[in-house]
Amino acid sequence: MEIAIRHAPSFAVARCTLGGGETVRAESGAMMAHSHGVEIQAAMQGGLMKSLRRGVLGGESFFITTYTAPPGGGWVDVAAHLPGDMVTVEVGATPLFIQRGSYIASESGVEIDTKWGGFKSLIGGEGGFMIRAAGSGTVVLSSYGAIDRVRLADGETMVVDSGHMVAFSETVGFDLRRAAGGRTIQSLKSGEGFVFDFRGPGEVMVQSRNPDALVQWLTTVLPFSRS
Repeated sequence: MEIAIRHAPSFAVARCTLGGGETVRAESGAMMAHSHGVEIQAAMQGGLMKSLRRGVLGGESFFITTYTAPPGGGWVDVAAHLPGDMVTVEVGATPLFIQRGSYIASESGVEIDTKWGGFKSLIGGEGGFMIRAAGSGTVVLSSYGAIDRVRLADGETMVVDSGHMVAFSETVGFDLRRAAGGRTIQSLKSGEGFVFDFRGPGEVMVQSRNPDALVQWLTTVLPFSRS
């Protein structure tokens, strides 16, 4: 499979070009268009329990849609719900943790599951569970806004606001804390909530906009919020 991203970084679309009989899996609702003859099948990837974990606990769709190209090959365009960028990540020996809402599509050799991230991620608003991509192949991720990819050396650290995290390698360690020291009111005064302290080695991907901040802003301007 070959993947080409266009209209980046504001309204990215990923075209997955498939050979005859080749497949790509995508999050339900991510398909924008596809070539003639592509077969579509929605199913529970990995069985009932894995689908339940991914849908109920991980915040993703219960079903994964599989697109299969006809003998002559074909293509599938996928896009995210929010405006922003897309990146491709190769998953191999090192699995990838993905925030809810950022997984878009992957090659058939990639297994998408849900893994408990600990109470520290629960406190940070990530729901305690994260999407985990393992196996072998390419994963397409989306962001709200642009994506920065940071490669951390062994022992190198960085701080990321919890609402701006997109994904990180499983080799990266992390802790969660309030953005400002002291009591919770100090974080509220600073305008920040919780942040991740990431420790290398590995890659961390962050988005330039916070979707939770968008929701909070909308609730202040939409008519029903003032009723």
